[in-house]
Amino acid sequence: MSDHGPVADVNALRGSAADVDLVIVGAGFAGLYMLHRARGLGLTARVFEAGTDVGGTWYWNRYPGARCDTESVEYSYSFDHDLQQEWEWSERYATQPEILRYASHVADRFELRRDITFSTRVVSARFGEASTTWSITTDAGETVAARFVVLATGSLSSTNRPDIDGLDGYTGRVLHTGEWPHEPVSFTGERVAVIGTGSSGIQSIPLIAEQAERLTVFQRTPNYAIPAHNRPLDPDDVAAIKARYDEFRAANRRMTAAFGSRLPGNDVPTLAVDDEERRTMLDRRWEHGGLPFLGAFNDILLDPAANEVVAEYVRDRIRSIVDDPAVADALAPTNRIGCKRLCVDTDYYATFNRSNVELVDVNDEPIERFTTTGIVVGGVEREFDSVVLATGFDAMTGSVLKIDIRGRDGCELREVWAHGPRTYLGLQVPGFPNLFTVNGPGSPSVLTNMIVSIEHHVDWISDALAHLDRSGAGSIEATVEATDHWVSIVNAIADFTIFPSCNSWYLGANVPGKPRQFMPFLGFPAYTDQVADITADAYRGFEFHPVHPDTG
Repeated sequence: MSDHGPVADVNALRGSAADVDLVIVGAGFAGLYMLHRARGLGLTARVFEAGTDVGGTWYWNRYPGARCDTESVEYSYSFDHDLQQEWEWSERYATQPEILRYASHVADRFELRRDITFSTRVVSARFGEASTTWSITTDAGETVAARFVVLATGSLSSTNRPDIDGLDGYTGRVLHTGEWPHEPVSFTGERVAVIGTGSSGIQSIPLIAEQAERLTVFQRTPNYAIPAHNRPLDPDDVAAIKARYDEFRAANRRMTAAFGSRLPGNDVPTLAVDDEERRTMLDRRWEHGGLPFLGAFNDILLDPAANEVVAEYVRDRIRSIVDDPAVADALAPTNRIGCKRLCVDTDYYATFNRSNVELVDVNDEPIERFTTTGIVVGGVEREFDSVVLATGFDAMTGSVLKIDIRGRDGCELREVWAHGPRTYLGLQVPGFPNLFTVNGPGSPSVLTNMIVSIEHHVDWISDALAHLDRSGAGSIEATVEATDHWVSIVNAIADFTIFPSCNSWYLGANVPGKPRQFMPFLGFPAYTDQVADITADAYRGFEFHPVHPDTG
């Protein structure tokens, strides 16, 4: 982690053409921390947020059962000692309302809201080479000039709405899990359809089933889910963690996914032990619950043969839970475990034992179209009062590309990324000076504890801004050569694993027409070590340009 470096000289960083030093897009966990760090550098900043309050992902995703799949004592900021000591989590896996309360507490504690403009979207950002400033325009018609722009837009914040014929003409209630209403939603006595069985579907389906008169789940691809075994936190366990929080955080940052140091992965190949010992080790992980399941052996994500053995274990577990063999088979994934986001559930598979729940495999019975009152499936119309679209997100790039971003010579970011996102370290794009992405494609991002990755990126950006001041430079920009090399590294590492073997949102395969490219970097410690080496080597792969004479 950064020591936060020296406080920057505001006059050195601020050009005369700038209204503020820094514009931050998004007031989720990345935007809040970036604002806090900017203030610590003595910089002026504006944050623009589309929602009416802070929270980002946790502001929008209010669907039933929304819950973090990283344990709450780990899914929290580490930058402030008093903050992490005073906040009390109630459950092993925090719910959306509790995480939103935490974000609000952070905003209050550090008085962040005064620099945040809510209910406002950034629609364009244009770089002016003569002034070395960015011109940012909002949907409210406001234009702000800033030296630096930080896109804290979130990796899973742009909803993916399916293009199904007739959907707009359907007169029943349509809800998307990523844009859930703020007022309570009741499904009591309703005929409900849920389309999609990714994480949001897996979390919401059990609770919707408890209310609905009839629930029909439309599944294209079944997903692996490991039980959460959620529970209230033991005060003694929490006290023990807080007594050594710094050590605990440091240990997590040396884990591949930046969490789970209390149950580290086994350094044993799957097929190196006999069937009985392997079953015992997998049982232990299953009973522990959650994402650490994939750490049962050291080659699950590397060796297809090992992966299949572990995948079959989970399929057996599904068959042991679901009463109807045909339904169990339909719910049992055939792809490799882990190539898509592993889900963490509470009673998901058992929900299909309920008499009011039906599973429809759209591979066998395709969704043909919506009518005004329902959905035509396999030539038969089914009527529904409500439809829930659990169809996920345009991950990692969606929210960034909704903004018209133009760098040097008017170059459009949409064009630069037309064949797939290209960044250096997930932090910058060549041709776009002083523009930064937090947890962008090319960084560990969605394959880690997001808050740990956020803190790492925000600290790096903050240190880079302080370095600009010390060096007297006006801008920092990734080079084309370094970016090309980095993109090749990201993909070469992925190709060494099972990740590219299925159509996941890691590759953008869930969004029609999106270029297929594996986006996250695999391995948080390997990434941070490389970033540290690059930074220590005079920011290798970045170019620093002098302050323009008109702004210096």
